[in-house]
Amino acid sequence: MTDVAVVDYGAGNLVSIEQALVAGGASVRRALSAADIGAPDLLVVPGVGAAAPAMERLRAGGFVDPIRAWIAADRPFLGICLGLQLLFDVSDEDGAETLGVLGGRTVRLDAAPTLPHIGWNQVDRVAAEHPAFGGIAPGADFYFVHSYAAAPADATVVLAETGHGARFVSAVARGRLLGVQFHPERSGTDGLRLLANVVRAASGVGGAA
Repeated sequence: MTDVAVVDYGAGNLVSIEQALVAGGASVRRALSAADIGAPDLLVVPGVGAAAPAMERLRAGGFVDPIRAWIAADRPFLGICLGLQLLFDVSDEDGAETLGVLGGRTVRLDAAPTLPHIGWNQVDRVAAEHPAFGGIAPGADFYFVHSYAAAPADATVVLAETGHGARFVSAVARGRLLGVQFHPERSGTDGLRLLANVVRAASGVGGAA
């Protein structure tokens, strides 16, 4: 089975994420500190809430440098919701400096009719086909809960966009890094399929994650 380490830094309920990954063929363990990461096939950073306290908890667990090194080595990585936003340089939500592995910042949703943006919404792929979306129809709906989204400095990392008022980035990819703004673990059949695709790719089946 694909060995998956989920970073547990107190930024969300991990039970549903773990269950969805297991359903996708993974053997899942929680990393409570950097020493627990080990050498998995896939590293997952989930999260909800604000960037500043999340970064404080990541630093307290010694996670920041290992996550940066993991991504720099182009090893399979999945960031979910806040885990996507933390990949960028800074968050406009609270001014926190974040991981800085992708250029850009996290910004408040522009012209949003409601905040937070909660519920199902269409994810429109704007880049070349990605293994994570294999078998998922274009424009499929996924479940969102957020008020901020990434604004990448490099448009080539944008994998998908979604509309809520103005359009925002709902997925990014670079090499074996994937970040999604939506919650695949709460997105029904397509969400489970996406996670299964990521798990398979991390194990070397079906291309790079």
